[in-house]
Amino acid sequence: MLAFPANNFNGQEPGTNLEIKSFCRKQKKATFPLFSKISVKGADMHPIYRFLTDKKNAKLGGAVKWNFQKYLVNHEGKVLAKFSPREDPMGAKVTAALDKALTARGAYKKPAGSKKKG
Repeated sequence: MLAFPANNFNGQEPGTNLEIKSFCRKQKKATFPLFSKISVKGADMHPIYRFLTDKKNAKLGGAVKWNFQKYLVNHEGKVLAKFSPREDPMGAKVTAALDKALTARGAYKKPAGSKKKG
């Protein structure tokens, strides 16, 4: 799980990156990586959101509706699913899609030529 705070929706994230991180850790008990605040729509949209919202992604593309919209992206960078901001990230719909993606991926294999940690 990766989180990209944005202040594009009615000023919901006006704080600094440190303030946002502190709030998410203390109030929401977030333990996943929290990136710096970016823009998820408009002329200054971050490149990752240009990719996620690209209409070439068939029915998964299109504008971000609100904060906490979720995307499932596989190990090859293909967008597999998009979830409503209201969808619980630990709910059945999201976890079923994640399980399906992980099953399709199969077991992790170290890239050829990578060194063993010892």
